[in-house]
Amino acid sequence: QVQLVESGGGLVQAGESLRLSCVVSGGTFSSYAMGWFRQAPGKEREHISTISSNTGKAYYTGSAKGRFTISRDNAENTVYLQMNSVRPEDTAVYYCNAHEGATGVNYWGKGTLVTVSS
Repeated sequence: QVQLVESGGGLVQAGESLRLSCVVSGGTFSSYAMGWFRQAPGKEREHISTISSNTGKAYYTGSAKGRFTISRDNAENTVYLQMNSVRPEDTAVYYCNAHEGATGVNYWGKGTLVTVSS
């Protein structure tokens, strides 16, 4: 059974930095494209970033570009999201996603809450 566990969320002030981590167990981490999504109160879940399984190429959406950096450590089965210059509008529950390309299956963590105060 594939499990994803996020950590690193918390309360930060606008302009500060935060690093989220997601540890994957029970599967073949190196074969998954890994992503981060977030869901703010009253809004739909939105994509932030994805890092490919093979080339390590990273993709970003919207306001994450230029502020957030995704990375992965295949030896530690961990994906990270470095968040710099955070803004109050970054307040959300952040979810880790593992996408198995061969089957199209997506696995999700339970999320970690990030709250940015102004």
